[in-house]
Amino acid sequence: MNLTRPADKEVGVSMSHSLPRPTGMENARAESPPRRKIALVGNPNVGKSVLFGKLTGQYVVVSNYPGTTVEVSRGNATIYRETFEIIDTPGVNSLVPQSEDERVTRDILLAEKPDLIIQVADAKNLRRSLLITLQLAELQCPLVIDLNMMDECRTRGIVIDHKAMGALFGVPVVETVATTGEGFRRLFDALKNAQVPRDPHQGDSDALLEQVRVLLNHSSPLPARLTVEWLASSDQSLRRPIECLVPPEKLQKLEMQLQEFRERNHQFPAAMINRERVAFLDRHVESLRHMVPFDRKIFYEKLGKWTREPLTGVPILVLVLFLMYEFVGVLGAQKAVDFLEKTLFGQYVIPAARILFDRIMPIAFFHDLFVGPYGLISMALPYAIAIVLPIVGTFFLAFGFLEDSGYLPRLSILSDRIFRAMGLNGKAVLPLILGLGCDTMATVTTRVLATKKERIIATLLLALGIPCSAQLGVILGITAGVSKLALFTIFASVTLQVFVVGFLSSKIVKGQRSDFIFEIPPIRVPQLKNIGFKTWMRMKWYLREAVPLFMLGTFILFLLDQLRVLKHIIHAVEPVVVRMLGLPAETATAFILGFLRRDYGAAGLYRLTEAGKLDHIQIVIALVTMTLFVPCTAQFFMMIKEHGWKRALYIALVITPIALGTGATLNWLLHLAPQFSKLL
Repeated sequence: MNLTRPADKEVGVSMSHSLPRPTGMENARAESPPRRKIALVGNPNVGKSVLFGKLTGQYVVVSNYPGTTVEVSRGNATIYRETFEIIDTPGVNSLVPQSEDERVTRDILLAEKPDLIIQVADAKNLRRSLLITLQLAELQCPLVIDLNMMDECRTRGIVIDHKAMGALFGVPVVETVATTGEGFRRLFDALKNAQVPRDPHQGDSDALLEQVRVLLNHSSPLPARLTVEWLASSDQSLRRPIECLVPPEKLQKLEMQLQEFRERNHQFPAAMINRERVAFLDRHVESLRHMVPFDRKIFYEKLGKWTREPLTGVPILVLVLFLMYEFVGVLGAQKAVDFLEKTLFGQYVIPAARILFDRIMPIAFFHDLFVGPYGLISMALPYAIAIVLPIVGTFFLAFGFLEDSGYLPRLSILSDRIFRAMGLNGKAVLPLILGLGCDTMATVTTRVLATKKERIIATLLLALGIPCSAQLGVILGITAGVSKLALFTIFASVTLQVFVVGFLSSKIVKGQRSDFIFEIPPIRVPQLKNIGFKTWMRMKWYLREAVPLFMLGTFILFLLDQLRVLKHIIHAVEPVVVRMLGLPAETATAFILGFLRRDYGAAGLYRLTEAGKLDHIQIVIALVTMTLFVPCTAQFFMMIKEHGWKRALYIALVITPIALGTGATLNWLLHLAPQFSKLL
């Protein structure tokens, strides 16, 4: 089947790892290919990635909200002496895709033909889970149903008759709690008994579907019901697998049959199929579960409600932001940075390096390369380790706590009305908030948005006004030494630009806004182990990705300085930096660094502020301009991957004049209102 294979996060990862292995799994050398494939499929936020991590030992981001997995992850796991390839797919609410991540999952199931599917289901949302089960049953692939999150199910007094459910579909059904490993032995045992599910779904469309199966040839991997629904969709890309597998004349005949059925019965075949599924769920869901008395966690329920309602949600949001400011801006960006920069690097590392190079390598070129003004040890390492690392570390800790608590999805409800004015809906708050961690990865998560228009606008806003973790931390750190009014001015300016650009984009970018259907996960007490592990993995990612780029950027600056080119570049941009923005000429260096990585440029501003080369007005202007400035290199390439060269270039070309124009306007306004500027 000639379908494009979706982008993989990691492929062919070794099974060796340090995480605890589930009982019954044995380390063994990988056997010769081909390995049997197991696909993990299910709704968003049901624990697929947790199960994937337990099986393969690979780390994947796990959070308490839907849409965390938007790319495909692969790994190997040995279960009862057999090595399988495990595929973690993005969450789906239906195999009739409504978004890019759902389309990825549909294409994997058709193109890769897994040997076995584990449907990871949210036990407390049985109706939604069974809808996926009905669609998976049409694929005629061996299936095991994993009723996960049984702990939350019990706390709500829900009991599932998993034996009756297994009998209904003719497949093994097991109950698990993936976060603790409860039920994993039963799950592994069940894999040996996986069966092609029985299709219990019958209705008035059966005669039509039999004609479809005959036309498709019964050996075709295309499922009859889903084929009818894909053909009926307005999204033409859903037809692609059908066009790959069905000859044009047969496809034409199939569409004629569907048309005749519609005219004869005065109803659309796809709508009839959907109604029959709903009727099936109405008949069976309540018979498969019942309620028992339970202790309600009333406080968590009320807390979840308070965070969603404007009257209480806004003060809670202000409190959350204040706590983050104290934790990241004061503890991370001031106290930790002060210790590392002034004590560790200022008193020990850099002086020792200078003495060492003076004695063993008294050659000016190498001395300057390592410990000069643009030296790898005197500039790149302090920027990466002393200034940015403590900031991103504290931010990742705070962000991990918010992720696992279930608070972030509630912001979607709270902000839905605002996002509607920008052509989006509340669901867009997730990629934008994830951008506070890393704009590059957040650009990928815009796939959770259903329409192309929403994805373009969200990508534009991410590139324009969402500072990454390190940049945000530097902003908090610098303004903590200035005033809270300066911090407010910066965020008000950036937020206003994001809103105005979003509003205008909603009028210019063609397309539709999707409906806002979003399941809110429960409020949970975050597990410190998960937060600590996630923070550690993110810091490792930062060190692996950012430090080499900091070294490269510093080396480029060093060469430009040695070749006497840097002063010409600074002179060339001086009219913009000095006259237009009212900043000292040295600030140009920080903006040049910002092209490579935004946090690298922000660290440059941090150094200038420490050296007293920026007054309070200039600090505000520089930070606003830097935040709105063009995306870093990695984010720009991700925009190309997601949207193509032309669109990525258009976005960058739109952003640059907005950033400079906003900085120039702010410079003019702040000097026009000296009384206000004195309060900064």
